[in-house]
Amino acid sequence: MSDLVTGDAVVLGLRPARVPSRALAVLLDLVVYLTGYLLISIGLGFATASLDEAAVAAVAVASFLLLLVGVPIAVETLSHGRSLGKLACGLRVVRDDGGPIRFRHALVRGAMGVIELLGSFGTVACIASLVSARGRRLGDVFAGTLVVRERVPGARVMPVPPPPPWLAGRFSGLDLSAVPEGLWLAIRQYLTRMNQLDPQVGAGMAARLAEDLVARTGAPAPVGVPPAAYLMAVVHERQSRDAARAFGPGVAPAYGPPPGAPAMPAAMSAAWGHPGPGPVGYAPSAVLPATAPVPVPVPGETPATPVPPRPATGFAPPA
Repeated sequence: MSDLVTGDAVVLGLRPARVPSRALAVLLDLVVYLTGYLLISIGLGFATASLDEAAVAAVAVASFLLLLVGVPIAVETLSHGRSLGKLACGLRVVRDDGGPIRFRHALVRGAMGVIELLGSFGTVACIASLVSARGRRLGDVFAGTLVVRERVPGARVMPVPPPPPWLAGRFSGLDLSAVPEGLWLAIRQYLTRMNQLDPQVGAGMAARLAEDLVARTGAPAPVGVPPAAYLMAVVHERQSRDAARAFGPGVAPAYGPPPGAPAMPAAMSAAWGHPGPGPVGYAPSAVLPATAPVPVPVPGETPATPVPPRPATGFAPPA
């Protein structure tokens, strides 16, 4: 991915096109242009049959420059960098700052293309694209342009599991301003993949991430709350705040298990007051008393003594 910076100091994450896709786009363009050139040359041959050799040569050179140089320049200028071949391959020519190209950019690219593509049969362009870090040929270097991919496959975003019902809204006063984006990304990646991890490895990762989050927020985690549940509740709080800023107060993001979501592990379900394995995000059938101890799940072990009851916070878990 290319980190292009605009004049407003905005970093654009663009994916430069590589040699295979660019070669296919150029090949499609050449097929179209050469076909049109041959058809018009045949017509001009019949039309100029009565002229002398010098006039026929002048007409041939003019038609060559017009169709194989002028037409590509006009097409890229009018379409803002999307010729027929680039349109078919999902490519576009843009400036170095990510903006649309103009006539002067297309003119330099077309003039250099006569040497790179037609004069050397694409050899110079291929070598320059392979050497360049962003896959640019000489025409792009002199014109200050870049060929980027417009159609990028979107990545599937896995939803973050919702927190236990008795933890929802418990961290509304937590200061999250000092938590960096890198830590949020690590927490999200763990939460979306924790069911795929080994229980011991997942418990260790959750503990380390919870310690980092506590160090950034400056507030200790509640006693007896599993690290994974603590991470879920804090992420839920952050998403609720983002939704409130984007859509106004009183609007919270929708949570719930997506279709085909994996079941919550039995040990984690029991520790969070869930009646047993089932879809994540549903309220338990039994009410968890406010003074009931909350066991801390340890992979492979059963706690011998219950954890002391949670301090009274004025929060009653839902039925």
